[in-house]
Amino acid sequence: MQALKNILTRYAQLGTATKYMFAAQFMLQGVHVAFFLLLNFYMTKEGFKDYEIVELWGYRFAAVMILAFPIGLYIKGRRIKPFFWISASIVPFASLGMLYGIGEQLPVIMYGSALLWGVGFACMQTCVQPFILLNTKKELHSEAFSLSFMSFSLMIFLEGMLFFLLSSQFPLLIDEKTFLTAICLMSFLSLFFVSKINLKENFSEKIPLERIIYDYDWKLIFKAIIPTILMAVGAGFSIPVINLFFLHVHGVESSDFSFLGSMTYLMVASVMLFIPYIRRRFGYQFAVTFFQSAAVVSLFIMSITEYIKDWEYALAIAIFFYLIRQPLMNCASPMASEVIVYYVGKRNQEIIAALNASIWNGSWLFSTSIFAFLRKMEYRYVSIFLITVVLYAISVVWYWWLIRDYEQKKAAETIM
Repeated sequence: MQALKNILTRYAQLGTATKYMFAAQFMLQGVHVAFFLLLNFYMTKEGFKDYEIVELWGYRFAAVMILAFPIGLYIKGRRIKPFFWISASIVPFASLGMLYGIGEQLPVIMYGSALLWGVGFACMQTCVQPFILLNTKKELHSEAFSLSFMSFSLMIFLEGMLFFLLSSQFPLLIDEKTFLTAICLMSFLSLFFVSKINLKENFSEKIPLERIIYDYDWKLIFKAIIPTILMAVGAGFSIPVINLFFLHVHGVESSDFSFLGSMTYLMVASVMLFIPYIRRRFGYQFAVTFFQSAAVVSLFIMSITEYIKDWEYALAIAIFFYLIRQPLMNCASPMASEVIVYYVGKRNQEIIAALNASIWNGSWLFSTSIFAFLRKMEYRYVSIFLITVVLYAISVVWYWWLIRDYEQKKAAETIM
């Protein structure tokens, strides 16, 4: 109990402005999470094919991919709060627009809103890490990174459980569209929390646009982003459509998947709470590569249950390894991000945060497009998910090498 108290105390030491920033992120993550959990089911009921659903995700990914890098360049040496205002203003309206476009079968509104959603979310995704690095005490960076990633997990738990309970008790009143609409309206609270972010922001050293080729350490940055690219491309083949895997392969409906996702991400949030302690106790290699390796094995076993889907225990096995895979992979993410921003150094931290956002969304755009093509060709989910497994495995090896290189350089600097 004392250890838990000490861990929670460290989280409580985060500054007031940082806490309000996380509250705003939490509200906007609510929309992201609700769409992640339920949009695929809603669109399926509205008559969309799975490859058409993935194409909508592609528009959202494209906007973030295109904008994240320019935003990362622009915020160098400038205030970050205005971008939180942009995000909090755009995301709720764009989300409601997507729901309207889907329900009325209006492609222009549906895809246009998806692009606008991506614009809003790019501002939040790109700016959170630089805000943490510049305005949070360095000794609390691990807690801040974990809390940032934890917002997604906590929202999945809360919304998944809430939808499961409400749709079970009031099936005629609460469906996917009703719930998604309510979450979109709730996300307007992000505007209130952004208004409470009051601090004199710390700025990084400004780099003129004409000097970006020379003043960033591009060779170092390239080495650092390789595992992110591999991880992101692999994730794009499976994560956005994992609920479709359970629906089409194992017959798991939206309310049941929401409950499953809720329980899974409660585990994620619980483990992630302790990740800063684990990192300080056992180091980055254990906190990142050990967790990632175990997650890759779990994803492999979950995927191959499609081969035995008619066996009475196939669903139980798939659920069990899904429950294991999610906390293992997600809990490694904040420490992987932390070690990368330290690896590239202060001068490159804004641009690496922007590249991470751009890479994840660009890679998911690429992967989901390939997924849509493969599904049109009637490839099974297991065949596509095994691509994820291979790319994840290569990424884990690269992270191992990168962390070892970082720790060797850090040890050399200490000796000097």
